[in-house]
Amino acid sequence: MAAPAELFLSTQLGALTVPNRFAMAPMTRSRAAEDGTPTPLMAEYYAQRATAGLLITEGTHTTAAGRIGPGAPGLHTDEQQRGWARVADDVHAQGGRIFVQLMHAGRLAHPSFLPEDLHPVGPSALPARALVYTPDGTLPAVTPHELTAVQIEQVIDEFVQAAERAVAAGLDGVEIHAANGYLLHQFLADNTNLRTDAWGGTVTGRIRLIIETVRAVAAAIGPDRVGLRISPGNGFGDLYEHSPDETYTALVHELAHDPVAYLHLNETGTDLDPEIRKLWPTALVVTPTVADPDDIAKTRAAAGWLARGADLVAFGRGFIANPDLVERLRTGAPLNTPISVGFYGGDRHGYTDYPTLVDEQLASSGPSETSP
Repeated sequence: MAAPAELFLSTQLGALTVPNRFAMAPMTRSRAAEDGTPTPLMAEYYAQRATAGLLITEGTHTTAAGRIGPGAPGLHTDEQQRGWARVADDVHAQGGRIFVQLMHAGRLAHPSFLPEDLHPVGPSALPARALVYTPDGTLPAVTPHELTAVQIEQVIDEFVQAAERAVAAGLDGVEIHAANGYLLHQFLADNTNLRTDAWGGTVTGRIRLIIETVRAVAAAIGPDRVGLRISPGNGFGDLYEHSPDETYTALVHELAHDPVAYLHLNETGTDLDPEIRKLWPTALVVTPTVADPDDIAKTRAAAGWLARGADLVAFGRGFIANPDLVERLRTGAPLNTPISVGFYGGDRHGYTDYPTLVDEQLASSGPSETSP
């Protein structure tokens, strides 16, 4: 069954004209070198999937203290920048467009994989009731150090510096990760941000870090190169948001005064979704929530979202197993099934060895005959 035709129409995303409405969702794959440098294998992986309208990379830490785990890439050293330049070059050689997702793990980092002089940080000194993946297996999260006002300003500057490195590396832009329980999201949540200074206490205080980060990054590299990801009401990492409607309408309303290229929304399934679409003036990328992980069910959800005003729809698992997901859904070709081996870390297996339709055709035709 082919996907709806609307998914294959071009659209505008900041300064980019993208050829279709598919975004490859940011997905942790843990293939970076020990120092966080993207590897040639990562460049191959992203280049294989370059037919997506937009590739959004896995979460990439802006500072050593913000690392999310083993194998996670960074973008705060010269070597990491050179690694991302290889990724950008290979994706562009295949005609693709790629934004790197910038993140800080906050209290979901762990001392076991941070440099010895660093410790996880957060808006308040409250540990997550969650397990963190480490080289020693899953371990309980630790109590973070509460960031001072000066350190918060440093966090913003680290996002700016990483964004500048992304542009210097040739990447098309950056997506600021303020979702899924990481540091910027931790500042939004009621149970993680107990501050009473200008960075907490009220909705205005709790949204301040995201607003100032987005605006600082946009001023440094241009708003057309910046996206923002949010996940209202998402409890990942032991977060709780008492009034997500109030918080996120305030956030989106404020950023709509000087918007960036796109807003990336994790679908909430509530009245907040259409309200955000109404408030946000530029492109909206949506990651639908579907009970059935089947990719055809996802395309039906995507079609519904396009009809409700989304500009791009993000696909995750489908792109893991199908480098040519766009073509397979365009033609109604069968889809590869993801295997659990290789989801997080490892070598080529379960990462760059999924076949395309062309690979399958070549394999089925057998070796070519040559003249004696």
